[in-house]
Amino acid sequence: MSADESDLALNVQGLEAGYEPGLSIVRGASLQVQRGEVLAVLGPNGAGKSSFVKAVAGLVPRSAGTVRLHGRDISATPAHRMVFEGLAFVPQTDNIFAPMSVAENLELACAVLGGGAAQRRARLEPVYALFPDLARQRTLHAGRLSGGQRQMLAVARALIAQPKLLILDEPSAGLSPKLVAQVFDMLRQVRASGVTVLLVEQNVKAALALADRAAVLVEGRERWVAPSADLLSEAGAARLAGLYLGHAGALH
Repeated sequence: MSADESDLALNVQGLEAGYEPGLSIVRGASLQVQRGEVLAVLGPNGAGKSSFVKAVAGLVPRSAGTVRLHGRDISATPAHRMVFEGLAFVPQTDNIFAPMSVAENLELACAVLGGGAAQRRARLEPVYALFPDLARQRTLHAGRLSGGQRQMLAVARALIAQPKLLILDEPSAGLSPKLVAQVFDMLRQVRASGVTVLLVEQNVKAALALADRAAVLVEGRERWVAPSADLLSEAGAARLAGLYLGHAGALH
């Protein structure tokens, strides 16, 4: 690992990716995430935000570029092996098993990772301690949870793997303002626990209030990467609105 990379959790260089051969949605994107920080990925609809993080996680075919996690090249690692490299991905939808209980959802994650009873306890106990609501509702079917609680369970299940990097794709999508607030309160807890987070989010103000830095993607490439405070300033808000195709209402 180079000295310049020693503080990076994630280093993406020149990433090209798309769902069909020859049709790139992510077009040469480069992005670095520091260890222990929260970095928000913002941008207008169709900018390639979700495709970018899915490509990092191996869920969208990559045609060029490199992805390094804590200095290790994972560019050729298939999606189902990413968790063993230290990368956990929480999709926007279908991220829990609704017919199963809260406990069964979490225990299934333990089963995938393997190990004995002692290892299972070592993985479950910190997650239940971080999310006491889940501990209290461990016997409840996940399908009966509120939208915010479902996202909490999805994140908790990802944390079972004790990841080096947690990627979340639109965790507040479709939720009421009250539930959005609950989700971001939960993410503050995750951040306080020391987990590095890469977050795609359309709720710009909520994302910037949480994140240390933000990257604005337009047409599959990063156009601006800066501390969140810069984007929240008057000049930053004007520049951000311009990147959102001149639509000032983007800051919702």
